[in-house]
Amino acid sequence: MIEVRNLVKKYGNHLAVDHLDFRLESGKVYGFLGPNGAGKSTTMNIMTGYLGATEGQVIIDGHDILKEPEAAKKQIGYLPEQPPLYMEMTVREYLQFAAELKRIPGKNREEAVDEVEKLVKVRSVEDRLIRNLSKGYRQRVGLAQAVLGFPDIIILDEPTVGLDPKQIIEIRELIRRLAEKHTVILSSHILAEVREVCDYILIISRGKLVASDTPENLEKMLGESDTVEIETEASPATVGEILKNVPGIAQIVIKETSEGVTRAQIREKKGEDARGRIFDAFAGNRVTLLTLRRLSVSLEDVFMELTQKETVPEAFRRKMQETASEETAGAEPESAQDSARNQERDREGDEIDDSSL
Repeated sequence: MIEVRNLVKKYGNHLAVDHLDFRLESGKVYGFLGPNGAGKSTTMNIMTGYLGATEGQVIIDGHDILKEPEAAKKQIGYLPEQPPLYMEMTVREYLQFAAELKRIPGKNREEAVDEVEKLVKVRSVEDRLIRNLSKGYRQRVGLAQAVLGFPDIIILDEPTVGLDPKQIIEIRELIRRLAEKHTVILSSHILAEVREVCDYILIISRGKLVASDTPENLEKMLGESDTVEIETEASPATVGEILKNVPGIAQIVIKETSEGVTRAQIREKKGEDARGRIFDAFAGNRVTLLTLRRLSVSLEDVFMELTQKETVPEAFRRKMQETASEETAGAEPESAQDSARNQERDREGDEIDDSSL
């Protein structure tokens, strides 16, 4: 389990991470979303020990990443946005080196490297220098070092960057397999990918957590009513006449396409499902419906709504307040000593520990 408590990161006067609080349970795939500059990578770097926080705590399976860095980092495999590769090494040499850094016992090291090479499909290039590999294969090698040793928590920052469509599908399947025994945190700009593989989604904007829920619940919260779309060869006037007396409809927008097909988008009243009544109305007037389908709010709609506005929609704000109240109930506040230690580390600079590989 991962707990992030009141996390803050400042670069001079710039507030990159603004008092983040969330908790991630074991055995799920979490999507971590936000526009460029929102603080995603910074948060991931703090969670893995690559960066020090200005304030706050990150607890990995009961271990504070600052106070017990070695115990905490043993639980984590991390693929940063730029894979930490040594270009003059072969793939095999690099993975053996990573296995040594992770302190995988010598008698198990070769077997562990064999297993991840097969898992991410880099066995065929294991004797090639990394600098001679394509971008897609370099990404795979970076993923192999993250998975090496099969830590409990696997954090992947843009894992499919540079991969072709076939490779993307393979990585998605790999993430699903990993989720059977591991907690996976995935950051990606490909929202369809996140929607497909993630059980839970966190969205941050301007360093703040603005939404946290399942993809389905996020989509439901955005709109208070659903929209039904129909297509028919009847004229717009006929469509309007048929729909005007159908109960449960809040708004109708009618368009005529160039092929002589009339398309209407029908917004239902909250809590109503007017599809059956719409079908019956057209059937009763002997007018054929070419299509009748519900237009649901997409994850892209949710993302745009939450990250392009200064204020968070009321439904999301209320949900976040409820979640924060539940998670902080009974939580102990950070001591003055802990806060001072965090701030001192921040002043000393952000150092990268090789053991975090």
